[in-house]
Amino acid sequence: MKQLTIVSGKGGTGKTSITAALGQVLREHVSLVMVDADVDAANLALVNSGGNVLERDDFYSGLTAYIDRDLCVDCGACMPACPFDAIYEDDMGRFMVNELACEGCKVCTLFCGVDAIEIEENHAGSWRMRRLPDGRYLVDAQLGIGEDNSGKLVAKIREKAGELAEKENLDLILIDGPPGIGCPVHAAIGRVDLVMVVTEPTVSAVHDLRRVIETIRHFGLKPAVVLNKADLSPEAAQEVRDFCAGSDVPLVAEIPYDETIPRLLTEGHNPLEHPPFKEKVLQIAAFIRKELFGA
Repeated sequence: MKQLTIVSGKGGTGKTSITAALGQVLREHVSLVMVDADVDAANLALVNSGGNVLERDDFYSGLTAYIDRDLCVDCGACMPACPFDAIYEDDMGRFMVNELACEGCKVCTLFCGVDAIEIEENHAGSWRMRRLPDGRYLVDAQLGIGEDNSGKLVAKIREKAGELAEKENLDLILIDGPPGIGCPVHAAIGRVDLVMVVTEPTVSAVHDLRRVIETIRHFGLKPAVVLNKADLSPEAAQEVRDFCAGSDVPLVAEIPYDETIPRLLTEGHNPLEHPPFKEKVLQIAAFIRKELFGA
């Protein structure tokens, strides 16, 4: 079983569209499960709808304080004690917890004289596993509004995808990673066989690309690059080419900007119906098959 993560230095580079297209092309040669590891803004399911839900569950992470209104005497001792200003007094003189501000540090419980404050595990999101109509699998998740610990949720769905791949003897786990270089990215690229970076020719492209490549190599992983919307800025595109050549990073493909692709996506059509785009996706898929399977 091989694992491939596709990331980007910033959002909006076309990473998810390319991942979805690769999932469709690669399934003709290998069995796979896709993972949407961009749990803060999951959208791989938008282009992979339908199918049967095999498993779903809630995700809990962190702790949050709750005030039992049956026990609380509204003495207010807890409010000044909270180091995060997460306890407030409402219009009716009742003391309440702002769940978004609470860090679950338990300090408030030390100042409550009637044991009215409980610390509970925080419901931070949910995840699900589906089998799509074409036989592929998709594991995705949604982090709750204002919640943190997205790295832990990424690790959770990668764990579920790994269990499924072992059970079904799948060839590939294809991971649509989050943008940037933070904790969720670390959780999405750890222990994979190849990390592909989708970039675009913008002013910040080389800066973002350099940071991502440094992060990938920090973990001892193999990087590759796809330059999307390659003809928007010839100067910036050349900077990306020069960086890849100077850093010994394979530049797998250059995809020109084409207004047909976003139009097809917004109309609910498969962008692989557009021959120029499909040709580039096949080129990327051929590189992946050679790197991971020697095919």
